[in-house]
Amino acid sequence: MDDRSFVAAQDVILDMKKHWTTRLYPALKAEYAEKAAGSAPSSRHDVAELLQDSTTYRFFGWMERHLQRMKYSGPYGLDPYHKERSTALTGSLPDMSDDLRLELNPDFENPVYYETVDVHQHPGGVWSDAVSGFIYERGARSTTPMLGEKHRDMHGRLTDRAIRDGVPERMLDMGCGFGKSTRPFWEELRDTQVEAVDLAAPCLTLAAADAAQAQAENVRFRQMSAYETDYDDHSFDLVTSTMLLHEMPPEEIGKTFDECARVLKPGGRMVHLDFYILPDPFAEFIHYGHSRRNNEPFMVPLAEMDVRAELEARGFTNISIEPFQEAEGIDTENSPYWRFPWTIIAAERA
Repeated sequence: MDDRSFVAAQDVILDMKKHWTTRLYPALKAEYAEKAAGSAPSSRHDVAELLQDSTTYRFFGWMERHLQRMKYSGPYGLDPYHKERSTALTGSLPDMSDDLRLELNPDFENPVYYETVDVHQHPGGVWSDAVSGFIYERGARSTTPMLGEKHRDMHGRLTDRAIRDGVPERMLDMGCGFGKSTRPFWEELRDTQVEAVDLAAPCLTLAAADAAQAQAENVRFRQMSAYETDYDDHSFDLVTSTMLLHEMPPEEIGKTFDECARVLKPGGRMVHLDFYILPDPFAEFIHYGHSRRNNEPFMVPLAEMDVRAELEARGFTNISIEPFQEAEGIDTENSPYWRFPWTIIAAERA
């Protein structure tokens, strides 16, 4: 396919997603409020019963599922477009074989859960093809359509939140993907050694290439599991992650908290940005539906996990679980438009 057709098609899909976000969601929310008047629904099951015959909800769900499918796998989708250009894209990357910013493991084996589902409807997942990192990076640009160019604002805000109690000497970014969450740290904290880990070699390669182009000397990307690293005990002042926990089964989430406790120095902090706080039954109903329609099987187990209790059991203190405002002007409690339930999960190692 030619570039112009691809860009035009992706723009149409993005415009349709904005319509879904700003027009269809408010219409569904208003319809629900009318149906719920006087009935006080107490669970997502009550909401489902109220909306079981709703044409608006059926259209809402259809669009959510199939706009994502078209974005990735349609005739002008991200997957076919980038795979047609695989040679050129991989050839554009610098030779990182002797670069200390990147450490891949040719014998690395992914966890079974990671390869079982095409998460986000990304064909084959972010690990399976040499251009998967490029596909993931392009797809991330329209994951939250109302942010637009403010995506950088979201990650900058997380960086500010993570370092508000002090700038770390060494930090670890877990599940770094193609480096979008890591960049604000190595870019702004020039005296901090930033370590970043992920399972997907194609994403790590892209992240390291970006750092190399910027001539960043304080970051290293390594292929390993967040819950099974080879770092020494008590070797970091700060551990972060962005949208990692909801991609893992509950057992692995627990192991990740264990690993945070192991590698953090006494008094060290961890700050995870994820999807957790669901303030009412309607928000829960929408979130659980998104989990199914976007191939996100572990969103629900995270939502049902008592995270505070899990952290307390591991000896963490100063635990904070609070809504996160991803951009200026966002109403985190009652947004008129669809948004992820962004949540900061932070704690201190005793």
